[in-house]
Amino acid sequence: MTCGNCVNHVTEEVKEVEGVKNVSVSLEGGAMAIESDERIPFDSIVEAVREAGEYTVVEA
Repeated sequence: MTCGNCVNHVTEEVKEVEGVKNVSVSLEGGAMAIESDERIPFDSIVEAVREAGEYTVVEA
């Protein structure tokens, strides 16, 4: 990610994933934290991030 718009695009797409309550994306750290009440399949997050643009996701 290179700018605030990148953060906004990723945040908005991930918020649309079923079960996601809150998303925090850090431009400086290139990290994302997701809050939910249930387990969300990693593939769902990867798909949402890809919808936002040319980004990749690594599970930590």
